[in-house]
Amino acid sequence: MPTILAIETSSELASAALLHGDRLIARETSGVQTHSQSLLPMVQDLLKQSGMTLAQCDAIAFGSGPGSFTGVRTACGVAQGLAFGCGLPLVPVVTLAAMAQACREASGAENVLVLLDARMDEVYWAQYRYHDSGWRTVIEPRLSAASEVAPEGDAVMCGNGLTAYAPAFARLSAVRNMQPRIVLHAAQMATLAALAFAEGRTVAARDAQPLYLRNKVALTTAERLARVAA
Repeated sequence: MPTILAIETSSELASAALLHGDRLIARETSGVQTHSQSLLPMVQDLLKQSGMTLAQCDAIAFGSGPGSFTGVRTACGVAQGLAFGCGLPLVPVVTLAAMAQACREASGAENVLVLLDARMDEVYWAQYRYHDSGWRTVIEPRLSAASEVAPEGDAVMCGNGLTAYAPAFARLSAVRNMQPRIVLHAAQMATLAALAFAEGRTVAARDAQPLYLRNKVALTTAERLARVAA
């Protein structure tokens, strides 16, 4: 198993994890206003506890999005800085895929619909199916109104979008289970990144990019009034 340092800041919870062999240790802190200040101390604490240096890692993973616009930029920028300093490759991990992994670890689910509150009455969502010790993407990550989410087949739903827009998802008869408390965490990103690293799916630090699904993060007054009227 490779040694992977993973960082995640695209939601209210900032986290870091270090996977070394079969040992996984992690740190987390809440409060979006402090993500940039808390991330590097968490990384330093993990390395100190493990008795390792950053240069001894094989790769650095980061939550590439979708998620908070500022958060995904923070994770990507910090990961790039760390990687440049030690000449390490990066492994971008889609946040929704990491949530699917967390859902599987919590419930054993094999068909997972992930829903992340995107604010502005919308959700980031995707569907994944676990098969032969790996994940297959059933529906690629996308952004839409909660009422437009349409899973394929019977699925376990997870993520804070379930709580934010509960009435919209009560209509889905195909859903057999809901896991609204599943949150984004670097621990699952480290697990997925180790598999990606083994398959050669890394990028150079200069080529790392966040995954944005929403190009516009603010509405004009007229657009807000039109949305309310609709």
